[in-house]
Amino acid sequence: MALTRDEILEYHLGGKIGLRVTKPMDTLEALCKAYTPGVAEAVREIHRHPKTLYTLTAKSNLVGVVTDGTAILGLGDLGAAASIPVMEGKAVLFKAFADVDGWPIPLNHCRQNGQNTGPTDPQRVIDAVCALAPMYGGINLEDIAAPACFEIENKLDEMLDIPVFHDDQWGTAVITLAGVYNYAQLTGRGLHELKTVVNGAGAAGMRIAEMLKAAGVKSLLICDSKGVLRSDRPGLSGKKKEHAVTTTATTLGDALKGAHLFIGVSAADCVKPAEIQAMADTPAIFAMANPDPEIKPEVVAQALGAKPYIMATGRSDYPNQINNVLGFPFLFRGALDCGARTINLEMKMAAARKLADLARLPVPPSVCKIYRQDLSFGTGYIIPKPFDERLFLEIPVAVAEAAMKSGAAPAGALDLNVYRRQLVERNRGRLITAKP
Repeated sequence: MALTRDEILEYHLGGKIGLRVTKPMDTLEALCKAYTPGVAEAVREIHRHPKTLYTLTAKSNLVGVVTDGTAILGLGDLGAAASIPVMEGKAVLFKAFADVDGWPIPLNHCRQNGQNTGPTDPQRVIDAVCALAPMYGGINLEDIAAPACFEIENKLDEMLDIPVFHDDQWGTAVITLAGVYNYAQLTGRGLHELKTVVNGAGAAGMRIAEMLKAAGVKSLLICDSKGVLRSDRPGLSGKKKEHAVTTTATTLGDALKGAHLFIGVSAADCVKPAEIQAMADTPAIFAMANPDPEIKPEVVAQALGAKPYIMATGRSDYPNQINNVLGFPFLFRGALDCGARTINLEMKMAAARKLADLARLPVPPSVCKIYRQDLSFGTGYIIPKPFDERLFLEIPVAVAEAAMKSGAAPAGALDLNVYRRQLVERNRGRLITAKP
């Protein structure tokens, strides 16, 4: 789908989100209830019984989308103000796909020395989020550069009693793992057999590696712009040092020899056709750099000819789009509904497994109509499409169940059968597209 710059800018005129009032304001009685004098009763009740904050305000369905603008999509550090269209976009996706109210929170003066340029000061972001947290039922961190993003998420998750989720770290990882589950299914390989290469040692690459290892992947090399993260490579620290391994491979090309699976979250056109040809039989190439992948699907097709393979990208105009919208709205839906205080690894793994399972089921005709093609499980369809309404019904239930089993939410917080029926009812009134 080709879109012109003018069409895109026209779509953004006036912004993409606004306030929706949930109670009537058309009588004197309504005015007295909503504000003075009636609102005082709600204030006193929350003061006496703090847990009623979740029932007497919008908190239970409101997520703050927080950024400092240091790592905007594939564009880099363009600042907090320039990030707002992306943060509005995340809010739109929260609402359209999971009926979660999201609100952008772009942060200035959260760089070192309190400036608006330069590296993130993690403590400034942490302090800002803690200060505004009372209003929100969850915090979605977005477009914050590594390595600061790791410290920010970890500390906020410890300090706050609401879920904190950095989508650039975990969103891509959840969807990628779902795709890997189905690659293994299609090739008859166990995850423990997969020789895997991750190119890109930032937030997404590190969390992808961690989730793959948690799922059972044993052989995994990570590369950055200087080559393989080797245990004998000087100058490594933090996450890079943690994931460094003993190996003779030094370059990305070395790492790809005989590899089953390539996962790219790095830079455009950094993989050569000959390196794809050196991979194992029936390889998977997940080239997810945006907007231009590490190697284009047409280049892979030419390099491999009639040999079987699976190709995925981060783009919507190619098959098998690894898209975070399959994850974060539904993870938060489930977490909010069961009262989880965190989104832990068990909840993320449950979402990935359910995504993989859904892709193996017959695709609803309504989804095929949207994408103007017949879709069925196979090399060109290994993960569901964002407009599949089953995501809204299945992923939150799986996430809530994992939260209660793992202790992230109180045991028995939800009756899952009742919850599923509630989601079905909620789905009837949900809008995928906004109406004027």
